[in-house]
Amino acid sequence: MIAKHGPSITLAVAMAAVLAPVSSVLADEGMWLLTRPPTEVLKSRHGFEPTPAWLEHLQKSCVRMGASASLVSADGLVMTNHHVGVDDLYKLSTPQRDLVKNGFYARTRGEELKCPDLEVQVLWSIEDVTEQVAAAATADMPPGEAYEAQRKAMTRIEQESKDATGLDSEVVTLWHGARYHLYRYRRYTDIRLVFAPEKSIAFFGGDTDNFDYPRFDLDCCFFRIYEDDKPLKPEHFLKFSRQGAADGELLFVLGHPARTRRLVTVEHLKFLRDIEMPTVLNWLWRREVQLGVFCNRSEENLRIGENDYFSIQNSRKARTGMQQAMLDPQFMLRKEQAEAKLRAAAKSTEPWDRIAEAQRVYRTFFNRRNTLREGYPLESKLFEIARALVRLADELPKPSPDRLREYRDSELDSVDLWLYSPAPIYDQLEIEGVASGLTLMAERFGADDPLVVKALDGLSPQARAERLVRDCTLKDIETRKRYVKEGKKAIDASEDPMIRFVRAVDPESRSLRKRFEDEVEGVERENYAKIGAAQFALYGEDLYPDATGTLRFAFGVVKGYEQNGRQIPPFTDFAGMYERWKERGPQPPFDLPQRWLDRRDRLDLKTPLNFVLTADIIGGNSGSPIVNAKGEVTGIIFDGNPQSLVWDIAFDDRQGRAIAVDTRAIIEALRKIYDADELADELMRE
Repeated sequence: MIAKHGPSITLAVAMAAVLAPVSSVLADEGMWLLTRPPTEVLKSRHGFEPTPAWLEHLQKSCVRMGASASLVSADGLVMTNHHVGVDDLYKLSTPQRDLVKNGFYARTRGEELKCPDLEVQVLWSIEDVTEQVAAAATADMPPGEAYEAQRKAMTRIEQESKDATGLDSEVVTLWHGARYHLYRYRRYTDIRLVFAPEKSIAFFGGDTDNFDYPRFDLDCCFFRIYEDDKPLKPEHFLKFSRQGAADGELLFVLGHPARTRRLVTVEHLKFLRDIEMPTVLNWLWRREVQLGVFCNRSEENLRIGENDYFSIQNSRKARTGMQQAMLDPQFMLRKEQAEAKLRAAAKSTEPWDRIAEAQRVYRTFFNRRNTLREGYPLESKLFEIARALVRLADELPKPSPDRLREYRDSELDSVDLWLYSPAPIYDQLEIEGVASGLTLMAERFGADDPLVVKALDGLSPQARAERLVRDCTLKDIETRKRYVKEGKKAIDASEDPMIRFVRAVDPESRSLRKRFEDEVEGVERENYAKIGAAQFALYGEDLYPDATGTLRFAFGVVKGYEQNGRQIPPFTDFAGMYERWKERGPQPPFDLPQRWLDRRDRLDLKTPLNFVLTADIIGGNSGSPIVNAKGEVTGIIFDGNPQSLVWDIAFDDRQGRAIAVDTRAIIEALRKIYDADELADELMRE
């Protein structure tokens, strides 16, 4: 997100770094695989050498729960951001008990609240399966057929792994298809809420200060993993540091960055710049206005819609920063220069040409596919449930390798957890989302488009939305289970309006998905694999791949920066927070909870609250633990500054910084503000 005053930098970023040997990378760059850490750089530049035991301990102490988190006690306590856990706070809230607004603390284990559909995964082992996946495709196969053969091979590998080990198994595509690794996870589904501060302190400054620095947020949240109705006794967990972080200290970030696109070709990047990004930003601006209007209608609308509203704001700001980078001619020039170097070494332009052609093909059907892609066209949980039921009826009779990837056998436990969740569904929010989606379809395709006519069924978008939501039977979990049990016969005979709607629009959605896989994604996968091979041949394999939502290892130092001629210090503290409140409060988003005003005198106001470091992060790193060389937790990632918004496509740490909550602030607040000494003691226990 771009702050009120945008980044004061020229994007002369070192794009060649992503295609150069790691020894030539000047910044502390990279989201590294734990199986291939940047050992030489750490030794030569920082005098630190990670051992296999140290890396294994960190790997098995970090968890994935939608974003990033970590095990931080011998009794299964999990730490993440408030903004990561807030979705579960909403699901556990009622009009009478608003956990987002008022916070929550379970003083006993019996008071901990079970989350309706939250799962946590711990990465337990990693295996290179590149040869098995690559062998599934032959040289004479068209790209779409080769891609399909490799997907089937991935499903077979995953299922065989799960059958043999009992662990959740996922084949991860790295370097856009040059390598494939099998990740095995321990999975837990009995997750209970332990502590969350009030939103006004967790997100102090709100959208105004989001993606900015200095910051003053206590953006943390604690859950506990249970196994067999008892707190988990993990083999590995991270201990809190008693000293905290220091200016200039080398620190490490372990998390699950969702996606970067630093290795895409110039033509692919131009497609993102000219077609995808403007379309996505247009939609985000549109939804932000719509949800803002919805939330302002009543206190209840605000309670049930605020999380979606924040998510849209957050996405809009992040993508705006990325767009600014792609519109910088100097950035594109450096990307072209880096690509030209690799092309010359590869002695063939065919892979780049094939990817460019795939982007030209995608332009011809992007608008329609983007509107009907997974999760769309309606902003509705009931629609998502109905589509899952329709697709399960189609997919389950097939052998697992022949199904859509999300419905393969190895994924069905997660599908069931989500599909049968008792989380509340609110009619008024559903109607708003459905009406928005139907209107968007009409705007993009035209009101006379056959699919739009079929979707509206002779009604206005608002009237159609009300009928689809109010007459939907899928709010009942037993009804969902019945449809899954009875399968296609029940789906075909259903009179439920949302199921009938999905049956009307899903064939085209699936057709466009298949076309995208055959004509775009399959071509990209085949040719990025060739580019990756050329890269490895030229530079060796001591390189990091683009982010994939899987566990990565980053490093950097605590360091302030200069902006607009002013030095920004690396740390903020509680005193600065109260100054900011005095300057801008008490109006939202600069209001503080009453207990923070009443108990101000209890706090050591010099306690560090937030800090910045040069570690390489991106969306998905929220909740990542920050550890020192001893493996102790010193902080938790929750944001980046405006200058870090380009990191999706290029890293530059001259001003770009990751932003973290200092663990000393967490302990200080638990003891002095929340009377949560038991929780603080658990975190500080040796």
